[in-house]
Amino acid sequence: MLLGILKETLAGETRVTLLPESLKSLLAQGVSVQVESGAGIAAGATDAAYAEAGATVVTDRRLLLATADLLPVVNAPNSADQRLLKAGCIVVGFLRPLEALQALAEAIARPATLFSMELIPRISRAQSMDALSSMATVAGYKAVIAAADRLPRLFPMLMTAAGTIPPARIFVIGAGVAGLQAIATARRLGAVVEAYDVRAAAGEQVRSLGARFLDVDLGGISAEGGGGYAAELTEEALDRGRDLITRTAAHSDVIITTAQVPGRPAPLLIRGEAIRAMRPGSVVVDLAAPAGGNCELTRPGIEQNIDNVTLLAPLNLPAEVPVHASQLYARNILNFLALIVKNGELTLDLKDEVLAGACVAHNGHPVNLRVAKLLEPVAASS
Repeated sequence: MLLGILKETLAGETRVTLLPESLKSLLAQGVSVQVESGAGIAAGATDAAYAEAGATVVTDRRLLLATADLLPVVNAPNSADQRLLKAGCIVVGFLRPLEALQALAEAIARPATLFSMELIPRISRAQSMDALSSMATVAGYKAVIAAADRLPRLFPMLMTAAGTIPPARIFVIGAGVAGLQAIATARRLGAVVEAYDVRAAAGEQVRSLGARFLDVDLGGISAEGGGGYAAELTEEALDRGRDLITRTAAHSDVIITTAQVPGRPAPLLIRGEAIRAMRPGSVVVDLAAPAGGNCELTRPGIEQNIDNVTLLAPLNLPAEVPVHASQLYARNILNFLALIVKNGELTLDLKDEVLAGACVAHNGHPVNLRVAKLLEPVAASS
């Protein structure tokens, strides 16, 4: 069996799927590993390191695509690469099937078997494979560092001979993995932190990190969705949260917003008036930018200055920390591969709830029920 590691081609992507130290268990099973030259450079992994680990470094990307039986990736291969895939190849990675299923049409037509890391069920036995949480951890940390870099004030309270400097006030919207990591990082830097989440159950976690939790009466509407995510709310419920956010923004130095609903555009929680009410020099980091953004003024991927408030809308913060992001992702991938690689052979048991949950397509047909309706017209047109 041949496992291929590609150099990622998405603009700005610096992560790699597997690092040299990740290959030991695979090679011990007799799996052949080929790595495209330069695949791990940005993540601190040289071609020589891969070769020393036992992999073969190759320069012919087309041949690697055409011969690999197993292709773990960070991002979905582009359509040109998909057309070169070996029939029956297994592709594992962030494939974005709920947002861009049509972009996988070529791979489905090969047919390839596609596993999406975003669709791994949030159950206990799959926690070690939860790449979304791993990348959210990196993004939450990096968002605070980016805000601290732009903010013309210090985060901690300092008592000096020249007087006392008050701590910065940070407001985190969304207390999922990214939000909780942002809270923890801002607290470690000495800031005063407030947080809001539509899920009242998140309050205990927020308070355990030393932040103040802001609660809103949603009028009895449930905000709990499946898998620990927030549910999509009505406009009435969203407006109650927006009012609170507008009031809190006026005394916040930094807002970090992370609220997302899987497979849906990010909820618009921050009105333009809230941004304009912030003090000059304040910073907003919209981590929901890849899904459209939580702020109505967000332009994904574009840094803006709005009435002397900096609005950041990064599309791929984990790629700005490629070494540790790749280390975490590689561990998630290895744990997932352990389900389909047994004694050096590919073994697919699509009755396994983790594999069934993560599988987008197999032999041109849907497996995951969440994407079945989206996949049917794609498969029919292929």
